[in-house]
Amino acid sequence: MSSQYVLLQFGDDPFHNKFEDIEGRDAFTVVEAGYNPNAVVRLTREAAWSQHHPSIMGPDNSYFYFGPGNGPGYIVYGNSRVHIPMPYFIRQKRDGSTSRYFTAQNGKDYKWRITPHRMECMDGRTTLAVWELSHPEDEFHARLTIKHSGLPFVTEIVTTLLLNRMSQALSW
Repeated sequence: MSSQYVLLQFGDDPFHNKFEDIEGRDAFTVVEAGYNPNAVVRLTREAAWSQHHPSIMGPDNSYFYFGPGNGPGYIVYGNSRVHIPMPYFIRQKRDGSTSRYFTAQNGKDYKWRITPHRMECMDGRTTLAVWELSHPEDEFHARLTIKHSGLPFVTEIVTTLLLNRMSQALSW
């Protein structure tokens, strides 16, 4: 068992892209799922990838329901009826801070430390995942490295990573 897992992100649009593992298996796909009446984006954790990692738990999907004008709406995990407001996943604790906080379904608080070319998901002082833009010569847009301790809630890690990228793209 590896202590970390690398996913390559293909596509730079936070609303439409995919992540593959280094063996070429689709791990996550991000697509526009329609309008209700506003934009809806679906993140899917692919079974072909997750079956290779038995410690993965949690939902296979998350849905991003945007508000009017692509403003913040809410997120739904899997088939849950619980609507969680998007701002809850990108909380800022201090004015001017680039860090964003979220509470996972396990009840623990986590932090995304954000810089222009890198984001780090932290559990206290422990790094769980790192997203980094690729080099110009790479055929992929970015690399997401996830530590084994992040696998049980990897869908939540990727959901909040995407939401942070979406909020940047939409200037929230």
